Amino acid sequence: MVVGMARENEWWVFVLTLRHMARRRFSLAFGGYWEFDKSMINQYVERVVNLISEDSQRLYNMSVEDARERVLSGKPESVREIDGSFALLAKEGKTVRLARSMDRPMRYFLAKREEGPALIVADRMDTIRDWLNKEGFGDQFHPSYTRMVPAHYVVEIQLIGCPDPDPVYTRYFDPQKNTQPNDLEQIGRRYIGALAEEIAKWISTVPAKEPIGICFSGGIDSGAVFLTTHHVMQSMGTPLTRLKAFTLNLGGGEDMTQAREFFQKTGHNLFLEEIGGQTEDINLDETLRAIEDYKPLDVECAAMGMLLHKGIRERYPDWKFLMDGDGGDENLKDYPIEENPELTIKSVLHNQMLYHEGWGVGKIKHSLTYSGGLSRSYTRTYAPAKYYGFEGFSPFTRPSVIEVSEGIPYIDLTDYEHGKLYDLKGRIVALGVKAVTGVDMPVFEKRRFQHGAVPVESLRSMITDKEPLLRRRFHSMHEETAG
Repeated sequence: MVVGMARENEWWVFVLTLRHMARRRFSLAFGGYWEFDKSMINQYVERVVNLISEDSQRLYNMSVEDARERVLSGKPESVREIDGSFALLAKEGKTVRLARSMDRPMRYFLAKREEGPALIVADRMDTIRDWLNKEGFGDQFHPSYTRMVPAHYVVEIQLIGCPDPDPVYTRYFDPQKNTQPNDLEQIGRRYIGALAEEIAKWISTVPAKEPIGICFSGGIDSGAVFLTTHHVMQSMGTPLTRLKAFTLNLGGGEDMTQAREFFQKTGHNLFLEEIGGQTEDINLDETLRAIEDYKPLDVECAAMGMLLHKGIRERYPDWKFLMDGDGGDENLKDYPIEENPELTIKSVLHNQMLYHEGWGVGKIKHSLTYSGGLSRSYTRTYAPAKYYGFEGFSPFTRPSVIEVSEGIPYIDLTDYEHGKLYDLKGRIVALGVKAVTGVDMPVFEKRRFQHGAVPVESLRSMITDKEPLLRRRFHSMHEETAG
């Protein structure tokens, strides 16, 4: 027999053997804990602590409780129907199931206790560490012992005690290849059409008087987000006075010039606002603590994000809602393959959502601590926004948008040629923006966000591109704060 109790965000489970149940000699006290005569029962206690706030879930089509029931079921088609941003935990008996959307991290840690295992779930490593320190289990913690719930999967954990079995992963989002036509205009219309629908759903949840900001570089993704948002707000009758585009300028970078040119060509100059700063303002340790990761390009991106969000916060103390174009490169496979010796164009085009999920669950190179692809690196966007008290939204990370991009017949359209693949994104997005909004969107040469805010040489003087050095520095910071 299994009996249990939920208290706030914690679950406790007690297991009684049939032999002791037959005696029916156990007592129950309602002081918040179950109490049993230890001389009469053989018990173990599993503790589940969920440190992710219920209020942080952003669902469009059902309640949090209904969504949790779907996660508990473990049925992928049921979980796929959850629409919105979420990180959900559901428990029944010794079974715990976890699932998250792409746009937020969800981590867990299994602590050893004499009474039985304790599963702690949070969005951050340091939140887990602080709980363990408070409960007297801090010596068990190391960042590498935490586990990330990979995006697009339901993770099932059985809390049966030592030895702990491996989690079971069930994919709930499974977009199919080659579902789109070879017509770039039709693809663009569907892609940006899906983007517009996601933006409209999100805007409808933002309080009517709250302003909406867009982190803007003038590149393809932030440009598409701005123009589509502007169009959606007009269609919804939402005052455009609520809208701004924020561009980071640390001096010497090209994004500010690009952003001005973008708005001059589209006629939206009055929406642009510059957020200034200096390279000396970059704080590497603060960035590492925020994103809890050490991949050089993600650290660079997050460092720029920290300065942009800090500048917006200092200028607008009450601003809350921001949008960005993160996920757009992953969707349309627009990363320079030549910069990564592990990749070939065939591996990029043949592997499902490679840039979203990395090599994938169950593969040798899949990181249990971080997962892979954007599922891992999205903290570069999530963490700076949360650090400065913003609620962010990346519409390109929504499944309905990814489903269109994954269905593009890339091989037919590129014939495995790098140049054709890199040209594809600008053409598809520009055609889609024109079809949906009627605006001719300028398309500039691709440049990473961090390399547009400040010249690469200046950035390298502040942040090394050597991953081992950043990894050691990150781990040493946790060792300094160990309980």
